Amino acid sequence: MIKVLFVCLGNICRSPLAQAIFDHKINKYQLTNKFSSDSCGTSDYHIGELPDERTMNCAAKYRLPIDHRARQINRVDLREFHYLIAMDFSNKKNINHLLQKFKIAHEKVFLIREFQPEPDVLEVPDPYYGGEDGFEEVYQILDDSIEHFLEYLKKGEDIYV
Repeated sequence: MIKVLFVCLGNICRSPLAQAIFDHKINKYQLTNKFSSDSCGTSDYHIGELPDERTMNCAAKYRLPIDHRARQINRVDLREFHYLIAMDFSNKKNINHLLQKFKIAHEKVFLIREFQPEPDVLEVPDPYYGGEDGFEEVYQILDDSIEHFLEYLKKGEDIYV
C-alpha cells in the first residue's frame, strides 16, 4: 500500500482539505486498497484541534468528509510515508530539515503543485488570514493538483485510474 502524507503549517486548512480530496478520489476510482493518506503540520500551533471552520465548510460544499485532528509531523511519518507532499516551499524546507536531522533518506518529497502541468506558481496559498473565497481557491488548486498527482502515480506505480 502506498502511503501519502499531506503537509502544511498548522494542519487545519490546506493539508486536511488535501487529504479529504485525495481520499475522495481514491474512493471514486476504487483505489482504497492501494493507498492510505494522512495529513499533518510542521508546527505545533494547533495540535489536537479540528480543521478550521472554513475548511470544514468548503469540504461540506463538495461533500468531502473530514475526520481529523491537527497533529505535527514526526520521525515515524518521515520513515513510513512513501510520499511527503508539502503545500509550500517553507513546509518542504521544514520536511527536508527534519529528514537531515534524523538522517533519513527520502526521495519523494514534493510540492503538490509540482504535479500540475505548467503551474503559474508552485505554492498553495495559505487561506488562514482570508475569507471563504481563499478556501475555495485552495480547493480548486488542490483538486486539480491531486488529479495530476494520481496520474503521476498511475504512470510510476502501475496504478490504473
